[in-house]
Amino acid sequence: MGIEVSGFFMLLIMVADIWAIVNLFKSEAPTGRIVLWILLILVLPLIGFFAWLLVGPRSGRANRSPS
Repeated sequence: MGIEVSGFFMLLIMVADIWAIVNLFKSEAPTGRIVLWILLILVLPLIGFFAWLLVGPRSGRANRSPS
């Protein structure tokens, strides 16, 4: 049973990491910063995802002020 549970959590982490990387490409952050975030997410998947979620660059829509 342990293998199935850990496999399911690894799948969830992988989906979350892919979602974070896709959102990084949508952000208006400088290219160097995007590359660093992607490296962090790929090297440390769980920690990198939560770090990106808390302090990572936001999409262009979230940064614009309403007119």
